[in-house]
Amino acid sequence: MTDTDRAATQMVRSETRSVAGVHVPDTRLAAEVTELVRDTTSDLVYQHSRRVFFFGSLQGRNRGLSFDAELLYVGAMFHDLGLNKEFQGSGRRFEVDSADEARRFLQSRGVPEDSIRRVWTAIALHTTPGIPELMEPEVALVTAGVEYDVLGIGYYDIEDGARTEITALHPRPDFKRRILRAFADGMAGKPDSTFGTVNSDVLEHFVPGFRHIDFVDTIESSPWPE
Repeated sequence: MTDTDRAATQMVRSETRSVAGVHVPDTRLAAEVTELVRDTTSDLVYQHSRRVFFFGSLQGRNRGLSFDAELLYVGAMFHDLGLNKEFQGSGRRFEVDSADEARRFLQSRGVPEDSIRRVWTAIALHTTPGIPELMEPEVALVTAGVEYDVLGIGYYDIEDGARTEITALHPRPDFKRRILRAFADGMAGKPDSTFGTVNSDVLEHFVPGFRHIDFVDTIESSPWPE
């Protein structure tokens, strides 16, 4: 192991503990993901992303799912990276920007393509209700962790003690207001990317003058004569 590898591993170990019986993978890949996300996102997004991993893992246990904890960790940590300022003019859904960054990261480290595909899909679909839960466990559980932390879906599926441990390690002060503001700021520059998604609800609430693209209007005004 090189000095760089040792430093990265030591860094993630300083963050890592067994929380509610869930362990962050003690691997070089997890260490590098932790360092990258902590260094490039806000504390809000970093803390949220770690909670998504812990809550997603617990929901996986509740559902009796066998999953790759390292892939779930990568998906959880990268899932909101596309909200960063450098992506605000991309014109693409922030979920896709996040997924593409994760793919580049994993490809540069020689991760197998099937694993990369699962991580990419987990991130790209994490705001699309009704589909991830029917896919591979890692895909389902990134969404489960997001839904738990942001929407409170399945809130009582996790015991109070476990929830308290996780939020003590990764607090969520004024989280509802702050995460909505982060969503709005991340998508305001590319409003058309929210077409057909839950993200248009955010812009309707927070961006003056925003009007979502109406699916029915789009069909009726298409160039087809009938």
